[in-house]
Amino acid sequence: MNDAAPAPVPRKRARVRAPELIGKGGWLNTGGKELSLADLRGKCVVVDFWTFCCINCLHVLDELRELEEKHRDTVVIIGVHSPKFVHEAEHAAVVDAVERYEVHHPVLDDPELATWKQYAVRAWPTLVVIDPEGYIVAQHAGEGHAHAIAKLVEELEAEHEAKGTLRRGDGPYVAPEPVASDLRFPGKAVLLPSGNLLVSDTTRHQLVELDADGESVVRRVGTGERGFGGDGFSEPQGLALLPDGRVVVADTVNHALRTYDPATGHVETVAGTGRQWWQGSPTSGPALEVDLSSPWDVAWWQGKVWIAMAGVHQLWTWDPESGTVAVAAGTTNEGLLDGPAAEAWFAQPSGLAAAGDRLWVADSETSALRYVHPTDTGYAVTSAVGTGLFDFGHRDGDAGQALLQHPLGVTALPDGSVAVSDTYNHALRRYDPATGQVTTLATDLREPSDAVLVGGDIVVVESARHRLTRLRLPEEAVRVESVAHRTQRAATEVAPGTLRLDVVFQAPGGQKLDTRYGPSTRLLVSSTPPELLAGGEGAGTDLFRELVLSPEVTEGVLHVSAMAASCDDDPANEYPACHVHQQDWGVPVRVTAGGASRLPLVLAGMDEAAAQ
Repeated sequence: MNDAAPAPVPRKRARVRAPELIGKGGWLNTGGKELSLADLRGKCVVVDFWTFCCINCLHVLDELRELEEKHRDTVVIIGVHSPKFVHEAEHAAVVDAVERYEVHHPVLDDPELATWKQYAVRAWPTLVVIDPEGYIVAQHAGEGHAHAIAKLVEELEAEHEAKGTLRRGDGPYVAPEPVASDLRFPGKAVLLPSGNLLVSDTTRHQLVELDADGESVVRRVGTGERGFGGDGFSEPQGLALLPDGRVVVADTVNHALRTYDPATGHVETVAGTGRQWWQGSPTSGPALEVDLSSPWDVAWWQGKVWIAMAGVHQLWTWDPESGTVAVAAGTTNEGLLDGPAAEAWFAQPSGLAAAGDRLWVADSETSALRYVHPTDTGYAVTSAVGTGLFDFGHRDGDAGQALLQHPLGVTALPDGSVAVSDTYNHALRRYDPATGQVTTLATDLREPSDAVLVGGDIVVVESARHRLTRLRLPEEAVRVESVAHRTQRAATEVAPGTLRLDVVFQAPGGQKLDTRYGPSTRLLVSSTPPELLAGGEGAGTDLFRELVLSPEVTEGVLHVSAMAASCDDDPANEYPACHVHQQDWGVPVRVTAGGASRLPLVLAGMDEAAAQ
């Protein structure tokens, strides 16, 4: 009699052969070796389509770190860098980003989106799982999928260990040589009452106090390693001086606000739990009990600390007096929409500057300069420069037609104008509300991410040159040849009339949709221009929708936001672990007679209709 437990029966999966990984920029983190799928045979491969401007992509990099470490002998993560902005197609910028965000796996630089197109990817970030025999077994878009991929990896390990097709051992990752410098990808800076400058040394997870010369290191704050306890930080960014002399710090990857007292060196957590905010979580309450999401910058305005909450496309506030946080502007929808603060849309707000009755906002993903201002009924949001998610460039002149490219910082100037750290244009720009004109103050700044006024000078944080650069505010602007861009993603051709939208979601193995408290899915659809849709826009709980395309509009962008919650399927467990999966898509479409009548967007799983 054999008492051994029977071998697990592998789940039946759709099997699609994975296309080859190709990219004109070549490979990083491989010691100079070119990789192919044949080199990866025998491993569970997770292909991460990402771009370094995308906050959701940065969240996924952090989500994957535990999987990468736990399964290092069976799993190979491959990053495929697929640019949105022109600057992101520069190879040197990708090299910088891989170091900046501590990417510890091979990365393919694909500036022409060749592999993106081969895998029919539609959104950043997208994760594709390839089994040890080279077949695609799952696709996931957006955040929150690490647990599902970990479960799938365990199944693949067992299945292919039994078949003899699993190959254990070290992967192809080769760490680059470290580089010595006082700062490494600094993010933001603030002028201290002493005349010294405090800088967030983002990649080294520290704050660095520099002498008034902007070069000599006075002290470092933080261990230099990722951490949350004590004086540990994780990729800190924004800094703002409080009335009591402390500095509030946007501790970005810890999803928290900290304070640092330059007089005593004391660091304290004042908002956030260390966990990332998800849809359905509280949006106000005691500051240390409410989750935050990638706070990128902070500013003292109207008696509170305003927070550029890049991870959820909103502005929040922290009130030191009451010890509470609350949403102040934005809906979590990603885009550019002005109006009452509660109805406005942002896209990764990343820079703040208070100036009188205006709070200026660098809204990075829309390449926009915007501001919040009081009204009789609260606050409103107005755009000064920028038109939306897909138009960017370097164009001066009237603000209505001027263009920026992914700005990360904004600085109020004494004359009422504002300087914009136009990060991906490597420039410092100026907007004058009095004239409505945009000009260029300086060029040849490598990824400027912030600037600070010091007397008659402006000190620019040159993030990718790892230094602060002092400039005299020029009397006249620099003349720059105008250039305009649109995102290079190819439009999806769709047929006129009715378009079936299917968001594909398959709950991970051992889980089911969580319906205990009502519908566990959500779908929100809109378009740019709004006239593209004659029907089907708005919110609902089904993950499919019949969209009616207007016969008057031939091209535009469909904005689709989907969320699904799944829980462990264990009747014996009264409090099963639950997980939220969510993603926003902006799908450029062109209406043509030969186009598709169905638009599938994979949130998690495989589109069986397309695989057949």
